[in-house]
Amino acid sequence: MKSILLVEDSRFLRMAIEQVLVRAGYKVLTASDGEEALRIAYSRIPHLIVLDMLLPKLGGPEVLQALKGSALTAHI
Repeated sequence: MKSILLVEDSRFLRMAIEQVLVRAGYKVLTASDGEEALRIAYSRIPHLIVLDMLLPKLGGPEVLQALKGSALTAHI
């Protein structure tokens, strides 16, 4: 089963999007801030990451830069 990391700080949007993705047959991992997103991405290596750009703790552009800078996640 393909996995998607959904990074969204809005609880409502995160839950709504997660329901749609689960119904479509994906395993969904969720994070509510940039730091949590990186921890999950590095440990679980999802197939796809849906990333909000305005996040607490570590913003979306910084998360994207870290993901692309790591050999573990650069391909995502």
